[in-house]
Formats: sequence, structure tokens, C-alpha cells
Amino acid sequence: MSSHRKPRTSTPFTRRAVRVGLFAAGVAGVATAVPAQAASNGPAKVAVASDHVFSRANQLDHTEAKDSFTIRQYGKVSAANVRNQANAVSSGCSADDACRSVALSFQIVTFAGEQTRLNAVNLSDAANKSCTGCQTLAGAYQFVVSTPTPLTLDSAHRRQLADIHRRLDALTRSKVPAADLRAQADGLAAEVNAVLKDAVDNAPKGDAQQDVTMRRHLDGWPPR
Repeated sequence: MSSHRKPRTSTPFTRRAVRVGLFAAGVAGVATAVPAQAASNGPAKVAVASDHVFSRANQLDHTEAKDSFTIRQYGKVSAANVRNQANAVSSGCSADDACRSVALSFQIVTFAGEQTRLNAVNLSDAANKSCTGCQTLAGAYQFVVSTPTPLTLDSAHRRQLADIHRRLDALTRSKVPAADLRAQADGLAAEVNAVLKDAVDNAPKGDAQQDVTMRRHLDGWPPR
């Protein structure tokens, strides 16, 4: 019998969006940028995004695999509250009759503004409940694109992202071992990051810095 659950804690910290960084597994990403100045014309616009993928495998349904791939473009905002989460649970199976639960969530958010207040949360949790020999994996990948002027992804970049989405669907529903699935999910995330960086590099420049920030959080059983 095995039981696996890791406590999750989120610590807010103040910062503007930074250049792309691959956060190590086991660290939940929470970022808060410098407060926005009061809008001079009209009410301030606030962007809110929340994506959550949950999968559960048990004796009645031995395999469950779900993924999400969302693109949210908000234009110019004074504040952005974005949350991405993946949860996977395996329960009540045995080594001879093992379960497999996979949940992967990819969230892409773009917004514009020179002093945008950002609150970004990216979490994942995988739990084995009395499930010896089960494979359980939860992965959350969050991409925050900040530019001084609104960014609209063109058709070429959207086609590239659509292709990555199709391959994510196939990977999620595959039967590759958990360790290989982790590595391949990381590879797809790196491709998403490259596409977004290319889109930003070709976008109109402004006084403020243009950034693509990737946050990665993976949790799973077996651990490796």
C-alpha cells in the first residue's frame, strides 16, 4: 500500500515579468508585478483567467487522461489575475491491477501595459491513495506574455501552437511511462515557449520591456 501527497504552498513576491525561466519541479510559481498607475481615461481593465484540469483513476475506471491547452489574449490591462492548475488522483488499485491518471494543463496568457499588476499562480498535485504500482502525473505549464502594446498572434504562430496542442493530446492519452511522459511534456512546453518568443520578437516595440515568462510545475508518482 502506498500513499503519496505533497503539501502545496504559494508565496507571493513582487516583480515585473522576467525573461523566460524554467522553474524546477516542485516549486509552485506565484508572481506579482509592480502596481499599475491609475488609468487616466475610463475604468481600469482587469484580466482574469483560470484553467483547471482534474483526472481520477480507480477500480471502476483504471485509466483517465485529460489535458487543456488554452490561449487567452487580453490586450491592454492595468491588472491580470491568472491561475493554472492540474490535479491527478489514483486510488484503490493494486500492483496487479494498476491505475493510470494523467492531467496536463497548458495556459497561455497575453496582455499589454507598461506597469501592469500581475498575480500569477501555477500549481499541480498528484496523489496516490492506496494505489500500489499506479502511475499518476499532474503537470501545469503557464506562459505569460507581457508587451507594451497589445499582441495578436498571427495565423502562422497559431498554426504552430495548434500542432503542439494536437501532439499534447496524443501524449496525454499515450501509454508511455511516467518518466518519459514528463520529458516529452517538457519538450512540448519548450516548443510553446519558442513560438511565443518568436511572436514577441516580431511584435511592435515600445518603451517597456517585452517578456515571455514560463512557469512549470510537475508532480507525479512514481517520482522519476
